[in-house]
Amino acid sequence: MSDAAGLGGVVTAQLGRLADALRAEGVRVGIDDLLTGHRALAAIDPSSRTDSYNALRAALCSRHSDLAAFDAAFIATFGRGGSGASPGREAMDMLESAGLVLPRMAVPDGGDPPAPMLDPRPLPAAWSDVEILRQKDFAEYSEAERELARRLIQRLAVHGPMRRSRRLRPSRRRGAHGAAASPDLRRTLRASLRYGGEPVERRWREPSQKPRPLVFVCDVSGSMEPYARMLLQYLHAYVVARRRVEAFVFGTKLTRVTRELARRDHDAALARVAATASDWSGGTRIGESIAELNRTHGRRIGRGSVVVVLSDGWDRGEPEELAAEMARLSRCAHSLIWLNPLKAHAGYEPLTRGMQAALPYVDHFLAGNSIASLTELAELLQDEIS
Repeated sequence: MSDAAGLGGVVTAQLGRLADALRAEGVRVGIDDLLTGHRALAAIDPSSRTDSYNALRAALCSRHSDLAAFDAAFIATFGRGGSGASPGREAMDMLESAGLVLPRMAVPDGGDPPAPMLDPRPLPAAWSDVEILRQKDFAEYSEAERELARRLIQRLAVHGPMRRSRRLRPSRRRGAHGAAASPDLRRTLRASLRYGGEPVERRWREPSQKPRPLVFVCDVSGSMEPYARMLLQYLHAYVVARRRVEAFVFGTKLTRVTRELARRDHDAALARVAATASDWSGGTRIGESIAELNRTHGRRIGRGSVVVVLSDGWDRGEPEELAAEMARLSRCAHSLIWLNPLKAHAGYEPLTRGMQAALPYVDHFLAGNSIASLTELAELLQDEIS
């Protein structure tokens, strides 16, 4: 195989990886787009990272919203170049090499350029920058990292608890999707008209699914300040993306913020929450807040909800009140989940009075200090089907 053919295979493989990364970000990329990308690279000097970036972005991005996704996919596929080779966006200044670079071409002085040659120098594999961001503690995030993490959090919001509905939906085959299908007599009779009344084609139906109510209760007291902002981004993503989601914040009292978080403008939504919650960065009374949730908002929450409490467990109230209210909440909820950012620390033990009072009534106790822990929660919510 010639060097040119070998280079073509490498470029094709790398463009395929770039297309896969773009599809994972929600960008529509087809075969025609990949062919256009090949022609764009053939029309420029691929030894210039900036020219390659601009050519591929023009070929593969069809909407303005695709640009940010393309930047992340380009970095993940081809890595970050030298100090002067950045594509020019703020996100590119933070991310490090992901292990691969575009093949370079050597053009000597004078004469026609020879066949392209692969750079034989080995490149060490690097830890993915996205993976670093997933594992990093929220308290250590910079402002730029919070902006990058917002896209990852938005993708988590598509996962949520579901439950089987009494309504039935058409099924392609008997017993599809692991559910016991029943005969659909009306559709079977209608299909039999094509065959003179003979039921040649059987029709089936199965139970459908609908979103299970989801309730978030987030601690915004002083001890939770390093995590409250990122956790509110998580709440905002769920309120905007899904139906039947309620959001509350509490410090010394409970405040419903579902309406404030319903705005798609992220910064405006968080500003409205901060203005609504008058006890922001103050003390903590978890028992009184859960009591308010049970008594005032019990009908809004309804039975069968999945309730997620995000708090470090530091409580100035009486532990007996917290235990009684958690017991009442657990009887009404389908599942009760507690996220404590301190749980991620080595050697952590739930020794505070608040956590000791609440844990007997908690179904799942997780950490809530990173994207990885929120991903674990999203996977748990997705499994809550019954």
